[in-house]
Amino acid sequence: MMNDGLKLRGDVAIVLRDKNGNVKDERNINNLIVNTGLNFICDRMKNDETAMTHMALGSGSTAAAASDTSLGSQLGSREALDSDTVSSNTITYTSSFEAGDATGSVTEAGIFNAASGGTMLCRTVFAVVNKGADDSLSVTWTITLTAS
Repeated sequence: MMNDGLKLRGDVAIVLRDKNGNVKDERNINNLIVNTGLNFICDRMKNDETAMTHMALGSGSTAAAASDTSLGSQLGSREALDSDTVSSNTITYTSSFEAGDATGSVTEAGIFNAASGGTMLCRTVFAVVNKGADDSLSVTWTITLTAS
């Protein structure tokens, strides 16, 4: 019997640290691959589309929907990814938001292929993480492709 079903799954790990590096909050969250992200993946099989390069944090609280193309309310500028690694049907994106970056009540995150505008791959919404001006926040986002 042949199985052609594919499934994408996203997992997001968030770690908030104070200015001394002490962990203040840590979360593991699932995310939604939005329609533009699915189209992006299909287009990559044919064309040389721009790779995902940035991550953003926001304060929006509307549930993630497949039709989303941006965050509800972005906090500050998008951060360039620190790394992106492909291994065993997964891609892992990491980004660090240093002191002064995306400060406030963080409740959402997304991955994009541009510093502004561009295509959003995925979005997640979560309970508030209060990022103070002296805090840093690291986000590790893993997308896994599996046969269903």
